[in-house]
Amino acid sequence: MGVHRISSEAAKYYALREKVIGSAISLIGEASLNFEKLSKEDLERLGDLAAKLLPHSPGYAGKLMPIIARLLWRLAGVNEKEFAFVELSQLETEIEKLRNELKI
Repeated sequence: MGVHRISSEAAKYYALREKVIGSAISLIGEASLNFEKLSKEDLERLGDLAAKLLPHSPGYAGKLMPIIARLLWRLAGVNEKEFAFVELSQLETEIEKLRNELKI
């Protein structure tokens, strides 16, 4: 066993995608356990996050992202929004900011 290096652009993208999706799902999971502490604005922002994950989520995770986003938006009392494309590096920053602001 040695050190595994990620060298190709495709491998770098895959590693970043897995990190970002995992971090976001973890945050949404923590939010679900602390639902009573969240405001409607927090729920809306989590719904926005789930919507932004859609283009990057493969398989069944991708099928669940619009469902999660719509549920969170409905709980926040807002209408469904557009599912926009956001770069992974920007999402990574947004997830960390949201995690720090929610304090869950």
